[in-house]
Amino acid sequence: MGVTPGVTSGVTPGSARPGGPLLALAGVSRTYGGYTALHPLDLEVARGECVALLGPNGSGKSTLLRIASGRDRPTTGTVTFDGRPLAEEDLLTRARVAVVGDASACYPDLTVREHLMLVAVGHAVDDPAEWVDWALADRHLTEKAGALPSSLSSGQVQALLLASALVRPRDLLVLDEPEQRLDPEARRDLAARIAAETADGVCVLVATHHPELARTAAHRVVLLEDGRVVADGTPDDVLPPPAGGGR
Repeated sequence: MGVTPGVTSGVTPGSARPGGPLLALAGVSRTYGGYTALHPLDLEVARGECVALLGPNGSGKSTLLRIASGRDRPTTGTVTFDGRPLAEEDLLTRARVAVVGDASACYPDLTVREHLMLVAVGHAVDDPAEWVDWALADRHLTEKAGALPSSLSSGQVQALLLASALVRPRDLLVLDEPEQRLDPEARRDLAARIAAETADGVCVLVATHHPELARTAAHRVVLLEDGRVVADGTPDDVLPPPAGGGR
């Protein structure tokens, strides 16, 4: 189930794709009434690969994430996960796909530790207390284990959302702008966590507004504009050079 407690490893962003596709979108589009949020596109994400979606608000990133995680159905095209049609109600999808979204996913009346224990036990994790302790430490929340979500800073809430994904099994990790409300040090820590996930074979799909997160964490970058893919390649191919030059 993802990484082993206490073990951190990494990959080199921009390297060759590590394996065959785990997630495959073919001819996928999404319209709402007369509005096309996502024009037909193809996208594959391999085991052990991180693909970052970049683009302005309204470019289709969140729509694509909802479809890729089974939370929305495409108007056209197909989505397969490990060779099977992807659907949120499918028990296989629920067991293997972890989504980190907005703060409304928190349970307001549970402490941080209780929240994580509920997720771990609900997914039948072996030694759930060990996993919870590891996730608390990994996301720098150990001192907040007894706190309610309402007492956390916005960055700590973001850390709790990610910790909730780390205490459960996952072959696909979907992250919707996880850098929100994080300071530069926390963003670097997030990039290291994504690298550790992909090194352990997890498939990661992340939507972000932060080019440097994509540069340091992703193997590939997909640039979206007005619901269309306008670029798809390695971070060096798609992103402008970082300030000061070099990676």
